[in-house]
Amino acid sequence: MSIIEGGSLTSVEGIKVGHWSDPSGATGCTVITLPEPNIVTGDTLGAAPGSRETALLTPGMSVESAEAFVLTGGSAFGLAVADGVMAELEADGRGVSTPAGPVPIVPAAAIFDLPVVDSTIRPDAECGRIAYRAASADPVGSGRFGAGTAATISKWRGSPNPGALGSAAVKWGDVTVGALVVLNAVGDAYSLEGVSLSGGDVVPGPMAIPPPVGQNTTLVALATNATLSRSELTRLCVRAHDALGACLRPAHTAFDGDTCFAVSTQAVSASPESLPFNVAEAAFEAVGRAIEAGARSVW
Repeated sequence: MSIIEGGSLTSVEGIKVGHWSDPSGATGCTVITLPEPNIVTGDTLGAAPGSRETALLTPGMSVESAEAFVLTGGSAFGLAVADGVMAELEADGRGVSTPAGPVPIVPAAAIFDLPVVDSTIRPDAECGRIAYRAASADPVGSGRFGAGTAATISKWRGSPNPGALGSAAVKWGDVTVGALVVLNAVGDAYSLEGVSLSGGDVVPGPMAIPPPVGQNTTLVALATNATLSRSELTRLCVRAHDALGACLRPAHTAFDGDTCFAVSTQAVSASPESLPFNVAEAAFEAVGRAIEAGARSVW
């Protein structure tokens, strides 16, 4: 396995990413457009998620593909971003074929960033349109933009530190796995090697000031070119959450809505070097490195 220098979610061919960011730094959104064909899935382990269209991501559902993912600020209000993305996709003729025309599938997840600057500023459908039209295959980069514009971390300490959006990618033979993370955790950030990335070396114990429920949440988008079934792809989400557990302390609390979306573009056939468990390990590495990239961009 090797880390792709300068790699990001768009290192997986066909994936495009676009952003809208509020100029005042109050909030933002990120739209990830997906190539066809694809298989998607998702998993939520945080206890306070804000999400949309996630029920169809589970194994056994009739529709296994999607046209885009939305990661957004604005809490539940920000989920309106998906309306704008759906409208643009419909205009492009993309979506599940129905007698009434295409119906785009756009799973969405939100972070809570309302109190950071101005709680009345929230991404809406027009912001989604802008981000969709801005989507490109250029490297994503890391920093306080898009859905990570107003992200914060270390809220368990009672004095939040800046969070960010981060992205990274790794290769395993012919397989590429890219990760994009919106780092907005109640916990502190660490590298996979255990190096503090948020100004604190103390492993959290009991929280001196319990943060309000639902005001956190780290979001993950994973992409791979490996040909995987939905069940196999789900294992990538499991390892993505393992990376959150390794790099965010604490993670998956009652105060977080930690959610992972994953897509397989079905471009590379399985081989002994790209068996599902190996691709899952690549996902673990990619998510950990994306967290590190996001944290280092603000520290």
